[in-house]
Amino acid sequence: MDKVQEYLLSLVKQDDALLQEMEQFAAEHGVPIMDKLGMEFMLQLLRLIQPKAILEVGAAIGYSAICMVKATDARVVTIERDEERYNKAVFYIERANLTNSISLLFGDALETGEQVQAYGKFDVIFIDAAKGQYQRFFEMYEPLLTDNGVILTDNVLFRGLVAEETIENKRMRSLVKKIKSYNEWLMAHPGYHTTIFPIGDGVAVSKKRGEHK
Repeated sequence: MDKVQEYLLSLVKQDDALLQEMEQFAAEHGVPIMDKLGMEFMLQLLRLIQPKAILEVGAAIGYSAICMVKATDARVVTIERDEERYNKAVFYIERANLTNSISLLFGDALETGEQVQAYGKFDVIFIDAAKGQYQRFFEMYEPLLTDNGVILTDNVLFRGLVAEETIENKRMRSLVKKIKSYNEWLMAHPGYHTTIFPIGDGVAVSKKRGEHK
C-alpha cells in the first residue's frame, strides 16, 4: 500500500459498531468484502445518483448491501450463492433492522434472472461476484436498468495484476485474462460511457448513454 492510500484510509472513520463487527468477521474468515476506499468512493457516487432501487450481484455477508441502504435509503435486491455466507447475510441484515429494505436471494446469479425481474427496474446495478462471469452478469441484468441507470463493477484492476505482463500461476493468469477481456469489452460497449477508477481494487463506472450509437 502506498503512502497516499495509507493517508486516505486514515481519514476514513467507521463509527457503526455492526459494520465494524462485519469487517472484523470478514478479515478473520477470508470473506471478500469491498475495499474501504472503493466502498467510500461507491457510496459517494450513490449519494450523488440517489437511486431508489439497487441490484447487487454478490452479497457475501451483506456488508455492501447494508452500507448502500444506510447511505441512500434505496431498496436493495442482492444475490448470494454460498449458503454459509447467505445465512450470515440474513443474520446481519436482521441485526441491522433492514429486512424491509434489503431483499436477499439465495442462488447463482446466472440462474436467478426471473426472481430478480419480479422486483422491476433498477437505477444502479453493482457487480461484485465471480470475476470470471462479469460479462455474463452484465449482459443478463443490464436490461433491468432504468434509462438513466449506472452499472458499477468492483475488482476490475484485480490487485494490479491486469497491468502485469507475466503471471506465473495458471489459474490466476486465466482469471486476469477474463477480467482484462471484460474491461476491454466494457470500454468499447456502444450503449455505455465507462470510466475505470484506480480506487480500491478498481471500480468501473458505466453510465447508460440513453441511445445506442
